[in-house]
Amino acid sequence: MVKVRQSTIIDAPIDAVWAILRDFNSHERWHPAIAFSQIEGGDPVDAVGAVRHFRLADGGELREQLLALSDKDRRLSYCLLEAPLPLMGYVASVRLKPVTDGDATFWEWSSEFQPPAHRRDELVKLVTEGIYQAGFKAVRRLLKGRATASPVEARPLTIVAPTPSASTPRAVSPIAPHHAERTKAVLVERHGGPEVLQFTDIVLPPPAPNEVRIRHTVIGVNFIDVYCRTGYFDLLQPPGVLGMEAAGVIEAAGPEVLGFSVGDRIAYACPPVGAYAERRNMAPELLVHLFDDVSDEIAAAGLLKGVTASFLLHDVHAVRPGSVVLIHAAAGGVGQLLVQWARHLGATVIATVSSDDKARIVERLGAHHVIVYSRDNFAEAVMRLTAGKGADVAYDAVGNDTFGGSLAALGVRGHLVSFGQASGPVGNWDIGRFSSKSITISRPNYAHYTNTPEKLSPHVNRFFAALRQGVVSIEPPTRYPLSNAAAAHRDLEARRTTGALVLTV
Repeated sequence: MVKVRQSTIIDAPIDAVWAILRDFNSHERWHPAIAFSQIEGGDPVDAVGAVRHFRLADGGELREQLLALSDKDRRLSYCLLEAPLPLMGYVASVRLKPVTDGDATFWEWSSEFQPPAHRRDELVKLVTEGIYQAGFKAVRRLLKGRATASPVEARPLTIVAPTPSASTPRAVSPIAPHHAERTKAVLVERHGGPEVLQFTDIVLPPPAPNEVRIRHTVIGVNFIDVYCRTGYFDLLQPPGVLGMEAAGVIEAAGPEVLGFSVGDRIAYACPPVGAYAERRNMAPELLVHLFDDVSDEIAAAGLLKGVTASFLLHDVHAVRPGSVVLIHAAAGGVGQLLVQWARHLGATVIATVSSDDKARIVERLGAHHVIVYSRDNFAEAVMRLTAGKGADVAYDAVGNDTFGGSLAALGVRGHLVSFGQASGPVGNWDIGRFSSKSITISRPNYAHYTNTPEKLSPHVNRFFAALRQGVVSIEPPTRYPLSNAAAAHRDLEARRTTGALVLTV
């Protein structure tokens, strides 16, 4: 049995280093040997027993399993399940300790395995230099890049979603210095209705050294864009460009960029706004590599909605088998995913829609009961369908028109998750009234569940796994040209659409 032990000092606080290493799927963001990685089955990235399947830059594929993880001791261990190399019985551990003198971290990476005698020296060198020493160097560079990045005020949220393509190269293609250019975009010069959306030319400066330039192919349209346009959310200060979701191709990369190359297919679903444009510059930490089996259109139509559905169903309220779930606007983009996913989790799904046509769509998606709330009192219907017990949770993105009814439809200790207000603000409510059924109310903010790599990664992985496994499907979205974004907003606000809406470039 061979034992390999390497250690180093990282000039960074121990919590910053541990935040990277405790994510069992994070190594593809920083280790140069890894081309892509994913957690099998959509398990959390820190779940003991989770299996990561990854591909090396040379094409080799491996599977490793997390055996133990302790936040208290800042230690984890894992084993090799499958590999193209004869590293028999490979078990490794990572351990961090704070350095007494200064704000630095001692990192020890060790393993033991049984190699064939004739390849012993070769494999020991590979593990020592190609894995451990290369990993030490890469994490130093990653943390140094974070420390020198633009201030938080300039980039409200920095999000990493580690799901790169199997065919994605890892080398960076730096850009040559060049002058500012112009690109077509949908500009908002003042807050207001859809009429304020202007399709025009804007200046596109050269990417910063730590930025990439993205050529968009498909852009997602979401209700949060309406909130930004009207000024209800302060993510956009006019003049500015809307949009938090898109897919496209990297056409240039700054010299300090790591892990992304010219030609990479990517997507994103996060601030800062600016997606309603043919091209834009963006920090690469905000991007998600796309697998070959996920089209640009599906990524742009579904990433933000899929991540939202993931944290609504698993974090905000963990849906269990036997739960009764009420879903409003069930024919909408998020609603359709909630219906399919909640049913898969074993819940009884009661869906509300505004028309018979939408009801037929939701029935096909698997809702157990569908209520046309423009015709029927949905609160009374829920009570009738549940024999007076009410719903365990109500997912309400409609707002003013449904909020009161949602409260009435809940059972004792029910949970109202208000995550949107398409029909307007819900107004003021006396919380004393909620005690009659011990009701809980949540108003989740997308950013608070996705604003760090550790928060976002499980949701991205879980959503893509759900797509591949057929747990959820996304119908072809309704398409509008980028130049006609105003029409998309009018249709969205008037509830004339079902499913997702996208802008094509």
